[in-house]
Amino acid sequence: METPAETPTDNQPPVTGIAAQDWAAASAQPQYRAAVVDLLGALAYGELAAFERLAEDAKLAPTLADKAELAAMASAEFHHFEQLRDRLAEIGEEPHEAMAPFAAALDGFHRQTAPSDWLEGLVKAYVGDSIASDFYREVAARLDTDTRTLVLAVLDDTGHATFAVEKVRAAIEAEPRVGGRLALWARRLMGEALSQAQRVVADRDALSTMLVGGVADGFDLAEVGRMFSRITEAHTKRMASLGLAA
Repeated sequence: METPAETPTDNQPPVTGIAAQDWAAASAQPQYRAAVVDLLGALAYGELAAFERLAEDAKLAPTLADKAELAAMASAEFHHFEQLRDRLAEIGEEPHEAMAPFAAALDGFHRQTAPSDWLEGLVKAYVGDSIASDFYREVAARLDTDTRTLVLAVLDDTGHATFAVEKVRAAIEAEPRVGGRLALWARRLMGEALSQAQRVVADRDALSTMLVGGVADGFDLAEVGRMFSRITEAHTKRMASLGLAA
């Protein structure tokens, strides 16, 4: 379904260029189309990996209620994967081929940040996934209307936020020294997540060109700096909500 261009508000600049077009018009540019296929492929593999990770983390849950909660979140992530997979097929792309270039980097990130216990898993799901989501939301603002609508829909919170905050804060209240360990863990996640995002973009020419000018009203270098400042600020707020020092 085609989505009309967004109407600017008093707080937003007018939507122009690719961001004011639907997919049919925007995809006439081969480089833009290639960049979107990369973006959807990266997102699809990320959602599939999130599903697998949450299903695995459910084994660490201390109660049946917690296990069921994580299972529901895993199901929501898989539904997001299905939406992205189906969209890739709809536009004539083979989903597994679109995802393949991103598997090594994302698998590496998850290997390097495997949680050692239930609480680290919750912090990773909340903090690590949110950093990636913030990055993709920044990119989405420059996409065509149809792709933007899909990307924002699959970035919707699956229930991690409230669940993780409640469980982590309760754990710190019960045993305050846990807070220091989790704060160090979250800082490590921040660094690894940003490095992983940069690697994903740098490895794909079409995607990097779209982000840094040339296609789809990309970021200039100053805006890249502001973007990462916004992501860092959001991370600091999430840490505070968990009761952790950034």
